[in-house]
Amino acid sequence: MCGPNDGGGCGSGRFIARRWSAAYHGAMDDYCIIGGGIIGLATALQLLERRPGAALVLLEKEAGVARHQTGHNSGVIHSGIYYAPGSLKAKLCRQGALATVAFCRAHGVAHEICGKMIVATNALELSRLDMLQVRGGANNIACERIDGTELMRREPDITGLGALFIPSTGIVDYPAMCRAMAARILALGGRIELNVAVTAIVETDSQVMVHAGERSWSARQLVACAGLQADRIARLGGIEPDFRIIPFRGEYYRLPAAKAGVAKTLIYPVPDPDLPFLGIHLTRMIDGGMTVGPNAVLGLAREKYAKFAIDWRDIANYLRFPGFWRMIGTHLGAGLVEMRNSLLKRYYLEACRKYCPSLELADLRPEPAGIRAQAVMRDGSIVQDFLLRNTARSIHVCNAPSPAATSALPIGSMIAEAVLQQGPAIAEPSRGQPIL
Repeated sequence: MCGPNDGGGCGSGRFIARRWSAAYHGAMDDYCIIGGGIIGLATALQLLERRPGAALVLLEKEAGVARHQTGHNSGVIHSGIYYAPGSLKAKLCRQGALATVAFCRAHGVAHEICGKMIVATNALELSRLDMLQVRGGANNIACERIDGTELMRREPDITGLGALFIPSTGIVDYPAMCRAMAARILALGGRIELNVAVTAIVETDSQVMVHAGERSWSARQLVACAGLQADRIARLGGIEPDFRIIPFRGEYYRLPAAKAGVAKTLIYPVPDPDLPFLGIHLTRMIDGGMTVGPNAVLGLAREKYAKFAIDWRDIANYLRFPGFWRMIGTHLGAGLVEMRNSLLKRYYLEACRKYCPSLELADLRPEPAGIRAQAVMRDGSIVQDFLLRNTARSIHVCNAPSPAATSALPIGSMIAEAVLQQGPAIAEPSRGQPIL
């Protein structure tokens, strides 16, 4: 995505910048999208499908699409079982899983519906499994409750007192999906400009000007899907954000090839409802491998992936924010456990061996980490749902938490509909109007 020190989409884009630029449509575009992660691409695609012939430009800071969050996640097509019945998250995830599979089939993107086991290893987790089963039914998600004996029959290397099997969960190559979306955007007449780091946004009564150094673009409407830089881009756009993006580093390990078949399905722990993350799980990858992770530790940089990489500007940004300290106070115990697991691999292994006791320390091989853009409010609350802010001519996607990749196409549809309904008559609020 775009912006100073931006952390937008992720993954391996094999195309060079000139491949993404089509003929220029004129002095002013109808729409400008900031960010080439999966949400920005989905929004651009949905706008072009609703407005054939519209002039649209998408600006991406990196040399290819899907270079940050989108390409550093676990590649899972989620079912939506975790989310409160009737919530936007639950609805978008169910719709997104179907739309993702349909898109991948239509465009030849590698994916597989392999199912997921949520494994309970103690009595408390069994009771939480009961609640998840009820939630699954309320969300109209097929799930099957099995006991420990049946779990071991289906997954001989996995141990637990019981499990909930979700057959609709799958895996996908999200960077490849993003490249297919980008190709479709070009086919519909859109333009994608790479290596564009946005430095200024100026909004007037008639247009929005986006500057990147000496280059500039003008559009009637702007959508910013800036991920790890959402708060900074919002501020450039005239919105004083009431939140801060806090980077959370998710560390993965890859199992050796000899143990890549340790599970036929995805293996997840039962989530703790008091914690914002799902916990360490075994994930089959579309390339045939198996990863373990992620944990969730405070990041020291928004877009540097080496273990001890530091960006002092990013650190200072959240240390000055009162919501950060309130969040730390609320989740101090869990945070210390995650930090211990990160620094001492044997504790990370213990979390994995709860449900996969055959794993050994030597099995945890290096794998690239991911960094999650987590919006935190001034009161210290972690934003668990989608968060949008707008001005008269712009919409900023300020928080798009997991399962945003799964839900990208319906999220893009929702944002596109908001753009089409927005129009220049909406009065610009002082801090940005929450529209979700």
